[in-house]
Amino acid sequence: MNFSKLLSIGVLGASMIAGVANAEVRDIRIGVDVPYEPMEYRTPDGDLTGFDIELGNALCAEIGIQCEWVVQGWDGIIPGLQARKYDAIMSSMTINEQRREQVLFSEPYITPPSAWFAPTDTEITKPSKESLEGKTIGVQRGTLQDNYVTDLYGDVADVNRYATADDMVLDMDAGRLDIVFLDFPIGKSTLLESEAGDYQTVGKKITKPKKYFGEGFGIAFRQRDKELAKAFNEALATLKDNGTYEEIHTKYFGE
Repeated sequence: MNFSKLLSIGVLGASMIAGVANAEVRDIRIGVDVPYEPMEYRTPDGDLTGFDIELGNALCAEIGIQCEWVVQGWDGIIPGLQARKYDAIMSSMTINEQRREQVLFSEPYITPPSAWFAPTDTEITKPSKESLEGKTIGVQRGTLQDNYVTDLYGDVADVNRYATADDMVLDMDAGRLDIVFLDFPIGKSTLLESEAGDYQTVGKKITKPKKYFGEGFGIAFRQRDKELAKAFNEALATLKDNGTYEEIHTKYFGE
């Protein structure tokens, strides 16, 4: 039985929380790609944590269901949803029109900027075709940052694509990259706060054009699971109203 049917049955039940019945929906599997600190990563003990993880767990608690997190590499994260390996994706996924053709998004739950990061002794002061010509740029494969850099600078610079941010940082530390382009929170935690080297942001934080940077991060569902998406949207609104969202946000990003 799919979630649309389960949720329809739940509407008739007496024990309703945000449109989902506890008796009918015992478990929701959520796909996530790690590590991308502070959004999703593992503690030294191996437990999953991060902004997405804590907010996702709080959303499930508000709805009245249990969350099970399924780790999945980014390249296969949407195919995994469509193949029913999990029921939703909550992994810093930017909402854009290309992805809307494949998945149903929740309302945005955070809108972080992207930014350029380079060693503190870099000669690059403002990223442009002129300043990046002949340079080696690092991006995460298949992301909006990959698309942006490839389209704007792929004809003048070498673009190295990585499966994870950790792999990218290793090459930065080894001097194999001149500059990288990442979601700002991820670059902040992995590079600016890194003990391995001295890094800085270069130029301004970037949120436009919408063609690349979309509308913020959203939770992705299969197209037919409209009731499930509605339940998460209602829970998100509740967490913003009661202060839970702000508490989690402050924990990971400060005031």
